[in-house]
Amino acid sequence: MIFVGVLSYLLGAIPTGYILAKKLRGIDIRKYGSGNPGAANVYRIVGKGAGWATFLVDAAKGFAAVALAQHFFPGYHWFAIGCGFIAIFAHMSNILLKFKGGKGVATSAGVFAALLPIPTAIVFTIFIICVAISGHISVGSVIAALAFPFLSFFIGDYPISFKIMGTVISILIVYKHIPNMKRLFKKEELKFEDGSDKDHKRHENK
Repeated sequence: MIFVGVLSYLLGAIPTGYILAKKLRGIDIRKYGSGNPGAANVYRIVGKGAGWATFLVDAAKGFAAVALAQHFFPGYHWFAIGCGFIAIFAHMSNILLKFKGGKGVATSAGVFAALLPIPTAIVFTIFIICVAISGHISVGSVIAALAFPFLSFFIGDYPISFKIMGTVISILIVYKHIPNMKRLFKKEELKFEDGSDKDHKRHENK
């Protein structure tokens, strides 16, 4: 169990966006755009391909952590949950990036694609619609996070522990997006397709 737990942490700590930005543009993504090393900022600053690659790899990290736990220790629901949480935590508080990682949306999506596939698929659809309408990743992330606990409890026959985990992580994601919501109300939040900061550093991780 210890080996799988450690492997989950190492998977979560892979700084996908940071690595791609360094390799493709030679920049520290934390100093550009929103300052976040997640998929949305990589999409805006580095490009669409790099952004989607970041999202998919970050999601795969979470999915792999849970899948490994379920494969080697089937029936141990809390262990699978624990490995998923470890991967998300490692992504959000990345030891390789001085404990400043992403907001955990993509990695959480991967974790819950393994734990709660049907609610996750519905929430992902909600996320896409909200981003398309608002133009803001943060809006889609928050609305999806708010909807997820309700969907997980009423759709599908899943262990209650999975649903509790979904609720806890949803609250954490909303909390991580409070700065984004403040910027949104001030009309300072960057839009998904906003590439105006590609050649300009931000002062802080807003």
